[in-house]
Amino acid sequence: MYHIAQRIDRLPSTPMLRKILFITGLGWMFDAMDQGMVSGVMAAIGREWELTTSQIGMLGSAGMLGMILGAALSGMAADKWGRRTVIMWTLVIYGVASGISGFSVNYTMLIIFRFLTGFGLGGELPAASTLISEYSPKKIRGRNVIILESFWAWGWILAALVAYLLIPVFGWRVALWVGAVPALFAAYLRRSVPESPRYLESSGKGDEADRLIRIMEEEAGVEEYPHETHLDNREQDIKVRLSLAELWSGRYMRSTAVLWVIWFGINFGYYGFVLWTPSLLVAQGFALVKSFEFTLIMCLAQLPGYFSAAYLVEKIGRKPVLTIYFAGTALAAWLFGHGDSTTQILIYGSLLYFFSLGAWGCVYAYTPEVYPTVARGSGTGWAAAFGRIGAFIAPMVVPVIYNSFGDETGFGYVFALLTGVFAFVAIVVAVFGKETMGKSLEEISE
Repeated sequence: MYHIAQRIDRLPSTPMLRKILFITGLGWMFDAMDQGMVSGVMAAIGREWELTTSQIGMLGSAGMLGMILGAALSGMAADKWGRRTVIMWTLVIYGVASGISGFSVNYTMLIIFRFLTGFGLGGELPAASTLISEYSPKKIRGRNVIILESFWAWGWILAALVAYLLIPVFGWRVALWVGAVPALFAAYLRRSVPESPRYLESSGKGDEADRLIRIMEEEAGVEEYPHETHLDNREQDIKVRLSLAELWSGRYMRSTAVLWVIWFGINFGYYGFVLWTPSLLVAQGFALVKSFEFTLIMCLAQLPGYFSAAYLVEKIGRKPVLTIYFAGTALAAWLFGHGDSTTQILIYGSLLYFFSLGAWGCVYAYTPEVYPTVARGSGTGWAAAFGRIGAFIAPMVVPVIYNSFGDETGFGYVFALLTGVFAFVAIVVAVFGKETMGKSLEEISE
């Protein structure tokens, strides 16, 4: 029954897999670049257009609202029309909308196109992680998805450089234009990315799936896998296709509940601090340029966070890595909120980025592993969509808390809240999460 899956799982990393990972990662990087620049844009446009804190918060939340809809719809689309189709067109939507955002003539126009940018971004990420998960052998599956997610760090580093070097000189519009063009180029490159063999097999296209696996087997110098008799793919599709309601019933309820808590918590906590960091630092007395410089330095800590998680996830497992990195994020958030010097802000901020991005990588690795192939896109998409509700709420909650307690103590209370959120997620994973390391995707979802 799992002819294609067994052949994938026995392969090493191949040139074809590395090419797919790199091209998919480029798009991921430019998505991150846009998201990273939003924080700089929010701080700069707030001053230029004299926006209130609520208006600035809504600017961040508009993109998140688009991500909610994009994730939910694209997940179902990926199960219906394929992972490759979704990751191409969502990146096009994202790139075009981001570019037009730079031409916004008023606040309303900018809100609309930030929503569309978020729609493309939210739809692309779950489908891309699902594609890489399905292409990867079980012994390196988690590592590959975290490497894909590590492209996010490079995007944020580029964003921080743009915010630091260009926004103070040329304004916020240039930042959005700079991010749009390479994103569209990355979408063009994705034309060469083939469809997931697991998806092809589940859709009744076994011959096409077999052709792709043969290429990888030849690259690896692996002999052809003996032919096995397995169920007709269309019959298999009917038997295991899951609806949203079924994700919340029977054997999938626990996994779905844990995933939705993880996604909501990490989105609320992460976007609660990254979108507001430049603005909050300015409020604490640091110059706008200096706040961008701090953010750039802290972003560099993302890379060792990703790479350490990529190593550990295949050594000690998904569950302990998620627990450790969420707990580390909680501690770092508390320390950052109580930092009272430049040195402390940089050290604690770097720890915050280190642990939170390591956790993000493991979340993306873990999520596609708990559902069967024909529902993997939908399951991942719905989890991401629910999580984006947290990302939508956080940018609006942060200024309310900050303003309620004032400039002196508001900063600390904001990060006390984020500490509680990250700590709660760590406990949920430790108690209710399940281990997926070293198991085939089909074995996990049985």
